Amino acid sequence: MKRFLLLFSMIFSGLLFSQTQLNLIPYPQKVEFQKGEFIIPENFKLDQNLPKQETEYFKKHFSNLFNFMYGKKDEGIHLVNSLFPPKSINESQKKEKYSIEISSDRINISSNTDQGYFLALQTLIQLFEQYKDSGKIPAMKIEDEPKFAWRGMHLDVCRHFFTIEEVKQYIDYLAMYKLNTFHWHLTDDQGWRIEIKKYPKLTQIGSKRKESMIGAYVDNTFDGKPYGPYFYTQDQIKEVVKYATERHITVVPEIEMPGHALAALSAYPELACTKGPFESATKWGVFDDVFCPKDETFTFLQNVLDEVINLFPSQYIHIGGDECPKTRWKECAHCQELIKKNNLKDEHGLQSYFIHRIEKYVNSKGRKIIGWDEILEGGLAPNAAVMSWTGIKGGTEAAKSGHFAVMTPGSYCYFDHYQGDPQTEPNAFGGFTPLEKVYSYNPIPSELNAEQSKYILGVQANLWTEYILDFKQVQYMIFPRLFALSEVGWGTSKPENYKGFENRVVEHFKILDKMNINYAKSIYNISGKVIPNSNGVSYELSTSQDPSGIKFTIDGSEPKSNSATYQNPIPVSKEMTVKSAYFENGELKSAISSQNFSTSKTTGKKITLENQPSENYSFGGAFTLVDGIIGNVKQLGKTWLGFQGKDVVATIDLGEKTQFSEVYFNTLDNKGSWIHFAKSATISISDDGKNFKTVKEIGKDEILKAKGKINLKVGNQSAKFLKIKIENAGIIPAGNPGADSKAWLFVDEIGAQ
Repeated sequence: MKRFLLLFSMIFSGLLFSQTQLNLIPYPQKVEFQKGEFIIPENFKLDQNLPKQETEYFKKHFSNLFNFMYGKKDEGIHLVNSLFPPKSINESQKKEKYSIEISSDRINISSNTDQGYFLALQTLIQLFEQYKDSGKIPAMKIEDEPKFAWRGMHLDVCRHFFTIEEVKQYIDYLAMYKLNTFHWHLTDDQGWRIEIKKYPKLTQIGSKRKESMIGAYVDNTFDGKPYGPYFYTQDQIKEVVKYATERHITVVPEIEMPGHALAALSAYPELACTKGPFESATKWGVFDDVFCPKDETFTFLQNVLDEVINLFPSQYIHIGGDECPKTRWKECAHCQELIKKNNLKDEHGLQSYFIHRIEKYVNSKGRKIIGWDEILEGGLAPNAAVMSWTGIKGGTEAAKSGHFAVMTPGSYCYFDHYQGDPQTEPNAFGGFTPLEKVYSYNPIPSELNAEQSKYILGVQANLWTEYILDFKQVQYMIFPRLFALSEVGWGTSKPENYKGFENRVVEHFKILDKMNINYAKSIYNISGKVIPNSNGVSYELSTSQDPSGIKFTIDGSEPKSNSATYQNPIPVSKEMTVKSAYFENGELKSAISSQNFSTSKTTGKKITLENQPSENYSFGGAFTLVDGIIGNVKQLGKTWLGFQGKDVVATIDLGEKTQFSEVYFNTLDNKGSWIHFAKSATISISDDGKNFKTVKEIGKDEILKAKGKINLKVGNQSAKFLKIKIENAGIIPAGNPGADSKAWLFVDEIGAQ
């Protein structure tokens, strides 16, 4: 009988659930619907023993939804909080665990801590938002806790500055969606944004720059307008930390070292390896002048960290550690002597020495350091945690060696990347990270075993602001991707049910509208995907809306409500421009998407790569090189493949012996971002795919002369296989940004005519 009743209960609950879609983000770990419903009354009664701070937050937010009277009558909503029974608490239970039980006459919250209670209130606010119009909430029990302890968002205030009130709004967004860590990027080459009383010139000089780069990086254009001084006083910092603490959010400050130091060096040039003078950077990118590892530099940094530690109670202090060129250290007599004196292998060992020394000091203050994954260079400091941004390798390596890691790979977690078709989006840094890709991320690397996985603290998304000029653009870049990050960090994301998540996102747009938050509507726009067919390629269109609303043209004209209705992938067999848009009741509801195609004898053919592209610039994989789309030099998202330190070696199977006399491809030159033209290129042909004959070779001079747009005459050839090797520039030479680092090689379409 018990077994039957349990089975019946499960089926009944499933039936109730299927009829009720909760629009919660992040979705809870467990929801059990029960019989009955809670009628939302006119009055609201709160238990007297509720945590005061969190309850006041709750009441303030509810005043925006309802005109409740609190505690005026002994009736209405009885909101009660009770602690979990002590016997049920064990070490494995997180402090953020909570449960909500909604019955016909009351709402009961159980939690271990005030933080758990606060998270429960966020869920409750969303439930009332969903059901306020109907006036009744289904009876249910929610049992919930996050999978990851670190669920973070980062904000760069150095490239562009945001006010204290805007930073508070940012923190509110995190609280609404149960993120618990705010990573505040306070220093960089382009500006020093935190008051340090012992070193006033940091903000007097380092908080401003003479002008700023504008537009796409390749344009190399500046606005000619002084920027700053912009910085936060220590009183303002304390105000933000208090505000975040009240919302159970930890603020982790970042003070960059040893690289990204130009703003600091502009104020105190004696901390560099050369005499300067220096100025805060006006361009974006990476610069050779960094902190010199001498005693006066460490004294300076320790004094800075003393003031930072006094302002921020966080366990971790972020010390940067990324993108530190070694050019100045190689040329510096002091640095070379330090390498010899400490038996260091090279300049990478010197970076490890630098990080170890800073860590030892931070540890002496009862804190720990965390840094970008370049702090692994030369050996990781004993107690350091790693923030893995270049991919998952750094975090994986850290976890395997018993170090904690926060996963924030650029390919999934960089919100300065494009989130929709770059041609319909505001100018962005590059990359292509749409909502669905963020939602698909699993922070636990597959190669870690259960024990190693415990060292993955969690997940974080980063917002770098080179191309984000104001706070409205900040909002646009984080929403709705913050929703996906929230659910990934909570541990309830289900990529196989992305459509269900997307439906919840659309419902949350109503909340953003009410709050006057500017968000990206990219999911409404038409998405295009190139797929191979027997004659080349086809262009597949999709939308989050009713697909019958997609209208398109293939002659370059603007689609109208009476244009062709999309039904099947559009064959592409010649040069053409496909424009598409979504219409509803004859009215245009989306941006107009446009895609140019330039076909050749390689279009849609099978292609293999010996070396795979970087995760950040791998959208579409090898097929991107034969999809008939020429890359836009101003938009690195979606149409280019990027390779750091690797050659492109591509073999294209033409299917049958094919005649051609020209081979073309494009590469980029953007030295500020470490992107260099190819060093050489070799074209080979074969009939069996094994034995290749070289038919053309070109060197660096010819590539430079062609400015990366390579069109090679190869004579009249007939072959089944075409192989092209495009040689990476290798190690970036001295005098260039990122010197001594691996160069990037970007390639788009490989065609043959």
